[in-house]
Amino acid sequence: MLKPIHLCGLAVVFTLAAQAQDPPQPPAGATDSKAILQRLDRLEAENRRMADEIAELKRELAHARAPEPPPAAPSGPADTDLADRMAVQETRTAELDQKKVESSQKMPLEITGMLLFNAFHNGEYAGSSLNDPVTASAAAGQRLDGATFRQTVLGLEFFGPSLPGGGKASGSVYMDFFAGSIAPANNLLHLRLATLDLAWKNTTVTVGQDKPIIAPREPTSLAQVGVSPLTGAGNLWQWQPQARIEQRWQLGATSDLRAQAGIFESNETANSVPAVYANTLGVWRPAYETRVQYGYTHGQSRFEIAPGYHAGSSRIAGQSVASRAVSLDWLARPVSRVDFTGAWFDGRNLAGLGALRQGFTILPSGAAIPVHSVGGWGQISVSATSRLSFHFFSGTEHDRAIDLTGNGISRNLAYGGNAMWKLAPNVVAAFEVMQLRTTYLISGRRLNDHYDLALAYLF
Repeated sequence: MLKPIHLCGLAVVFTLAAQAQDPPQPPAGATDSKAILQRLDRLEAENRRMADEIAELKRELAHARAPEPPPAAPSGPADTDLADRMAVQETRTAELDQKKVESSQKMPLEITGMLLFNAFHNGEYAGSSLNDPVTASAAAGQRLDGATFRQTVLGLEFFGPSLPGGGKASGSVYMDFFAGSIAPANNLLHLRLATLDLAWKNTTVTVGQDKPIIAPREPTSLAQVGVSPLTGAGNLWQWQPQARIEQRWQLGATSDLRAQAGIFESNETANSVPAVYANTLGVWRPAYETRVQYGYTHGQSRFEIAPGYHAGSSRIAGQSVASRAVSLDWLARPVSRVDFTGAWFDGRNLAGLGALRQGFTILPSGAAIPVHSVGGWGQISVSATSRLSFHFFSGTEHDRAIDLTGNGISRNLAYGGNAMWKLAPNVVAAFEVMQLRTTYLISGRRLNDHYDLALAYLF
């Protein structure tokens, strides 16, 4: 028989064996807490992964919404003020965020232009043109000083819908107050330029009112804005209705070619016609023009050259007077801060394009003959800094003396220069000096000096 002490020892052994086979179970509360912590760790990891994915999606969306940068353009004097232009653009963007302008067709519409103040002094041969004469008068008058806002320009630019084939419609219209008289209270609104463009990648169709197709360039001036600078002195400028088409080709990485052709409405004036024939003048006549431009870019240098051709006619006294011209215009930018631009033409009966107002002559016999003309202009622009630039220009037109009668103008020469200083990104002050030398068949040569101080606010 087992003794009591032996029974106690066996009880201890069996108890230890049972504990070894069935380990102790933790309390129910401890098991639940561990599971919750593991689940929280998984959720936190998933949240971090989702946050990274959302940040990446935001970056991709911002990149997709950002506008594509425009193709790189050759840098030059016009590009040295990039920082100022960006400042103006940022200001305009901020304004648009506050107040958006759109047309009745829900298309974007932009108001632009230039508030222009001119204070000037004219010599004694300024004639009746108080603001800025284009020829020296044959007769002497008073030396005059004055000031005006009539060359202020108002513009509207609109950006239309998409066109079939990936094209875009856009347009613009610009007006000034150069019509009416020189009296401050009689400055009437006057249409300058207007264009409607239907543009595709390599083709643009344009209708509107603009300079002749063969003469798209002009000098830089804030003194002569109501008419183009060097009017009557080598710059064919007359703003007239026209329709044209332009085709563009890229000839490799550095060269490009563009061709333009269209119909231009020439404008005749009865002021240069004897009164007896004035009512026989066909005021508006269609002319046909074409221009081909070749461009070459090398680094910061840019060169362009473009020949052109014009063909039209005038109707006077039952006769047709041919209007013909060949032209050449150019841009030479050897370094980024210097531009040499200009144009040249040779032809006959060119008054309807903005030359001197003596396109043809009525002989005593009643026959109408064209006046042969040759002329051109050139300008050197130097951007000293991003805010200060200088422009030196000269132009001339020679009309063949044997084609003229009375006291006609055989030569008109203009030369001068200006300095433009940007007081702010959209505020420009300019001072210009110019002299006109006009030679008359009878009166001889007349000189007129013109001084102009301008202050422009661009908007």
